[in-house]
Amino acid sequence: MVTAETAVVLPVLVLVLAGAVAAVTVVGAQLRCVDAAREAARAAARGDEVATAVDLAARAAPDGACTQVQTDDGEVRVTVTAEISPLGPLPWRVTVTADAVAQREPGAGPAG
Repeated sequence: MVTAETAVVLPVLVLVLAGAVAAVTVVGAQLRCVDAAREAARAAARGDEVATAVDLAARAAPDGACTQVQTDDGEVRVTVTAEISPLGPLPWRVTVTADAVAQREPGAGPAG
């Protein structure tokens, strides 16, 4: 009887574990996108070149992330987007994105 119960419960436990791993992976990627966007926004706001800000974001973001930098009206907006596969080789993909906005510092050169 215990063997039959284990045979029924074991697949459920594996699915719960896979779901937990996927959730942690997605949340981790989201946090990396947030950090990357903030880092790039800070760099662009202090007057660094856009290429430098994008490079900083690429270091902090998940692999394959896309970074967009927009400057207008004295502020910098950075958007970092990444598509991740939380369960490894399985064909399920999740897109995570993060935005950060920073005011341009006085005397900072034009970003761009």
